[in-house]
Amino acid sequence: MAAYSETIDLYSDDGKLLKSGVTLDKVSPLVNPATSKIIDLTKRTINVNLAGIENTLKAGKLGGGKIRGRELNLPIMENKEAIVARIKEMVQVEEGDDTEILEFNNGQLLLVQVPRKRLDNAATYDAAITAVSAATTYAIVEEFDVDMFNASTVKAACWGGYPHTMDTKGSNVTSILNIPQNNEGLGFALRNIPVNHFVMMTGRNSLQGAALAATLETAGEFEMGQAIGAFERNQLLCYAYQGLNANNMVYDLVKANGETGTVGTVVQSLVERAIEDKVIAPGKKGGYFQFYNTSDPMLWNAYVAAGSLAASVVNCGAGRFAQAVSSTLLYFNDLIEHETGLPSCDFGRMMGTAVGFSFFSHSIYGGGGPGIFNGNHVVTRHANGVAIPCVVAACALDAGTQMFSPEGSSKVMGETYGQIDVFNKPIDQIAKGVDLIA
Repeated sequence: MAAYSETIDLYSDDGKLLKSGVTLDKVSPLVNPATSKIIDLTKRTINVNLAGIENTLKAGKLGGGKIRGRELNLPIMENKEAIVARIKEMVQVEEGDDTEILEFNNGQLLLVQVPRKRLDNAATYDAAITAVSAATTYAIVEEFDVDMFNASTVKAACWGGYPHTMDTKGSNVTSILNIPQNNEGLGFALRNIPVNHFVMMTGRNSLQGAALAATLETAGEFEMGQAIGAFERNQLLCYAYQGLNANNMVYDLVKANGETGTVGTVVQSLVERAIEDKVIAPGKKGGYFQFYNTSDPMLWNAYVAAGSLAASVVNCGAGRFAQAVSSTLLYFNDLIEHETGLPSCDFGRMMGTAVGFSFFSHSIYGGGGPGIFNGNHVVTRHANGVAIPCVVAACALDAGTQMFSPEGSSKVMGETYGQIDVFNKPIDQIAKGVDLIA
């Protein structure tokens, strides 16, 4: 990748300076060790709901349905230690390798970190969830000496409807990532994560949630080939200014407009900041209209990406409703174009995304609230990593207006992944990661 001399200052979600004079390349998902850890754990860490397995077996609720006569009453939680030991023994490649099993809620939930060797020697990240699903099934069958006629029931509690369904519908073994077959194209895996997952993993902190989403969205953009050559700088600038609160821009914009501001006043604040920082300057006049020029369209794009996030926080935070995020993304960027004559966020793609997003999230179609969308969705995939962080921030501030709440769809993500520092405080950890770069 290119070497960058331009620097940014990294600030926390509460506006405190974390690291100054950071060259742009040091926040890259290819370079920063904290970002690499997020990506690594996203691929090889799997949730096991042990209490859920016991309850679904007891009720015969398998694969998303109920099969009468197939109930099994197994004291799984009473024998948790033995089952965990069996799972670890089968998942690990070598004694003492990087396999790790973390327990939460008194062992009701497990977070299994599959050894890197399993993924290094596999074609896809499937290797993580298949190994853990199979090991959990086998551990329970062995522990309780389940016979051949009932072993398939245990398998259904751990694998869900698979292979009758393409995915593991109804499974108690889950991953942050969706199955590869559901990725819409090359490199979409890290973008195929529901908004509500990010909200719960970061404890409903709007800027930390946006940072985590931006990190994996940006990593996805790199994987898609969107950050090659000159485009790399554009992607890194957007990630830094929007996702990592570079130069405290998002925080400053929200603080200046949070009490009485509107989407329109965030536009004003952003344009004033861009003029002050000499990113844009007055150009020609057309009648009453003042056009602006920029010699650095990529930096301007990053400023507008940060403004889009700030506008989402101000507007959706004021109403405590996530539903307005699509129209906020549309009209903030529409106003930016009318105010400056310059391109809006992602050079117009944010506006295009927002039009479809408004329709599919709550207009006459109304298929679902913003929290169930992701960067792989046919509606929200088109903005290059800059739309989903705004949606995450809006959903973090939502007071319960969504049909599909984060607590309803993604509670387990908060109870497991949300307890790991790189997931719940990504801004802080990425800033610390800068010091670890040689």
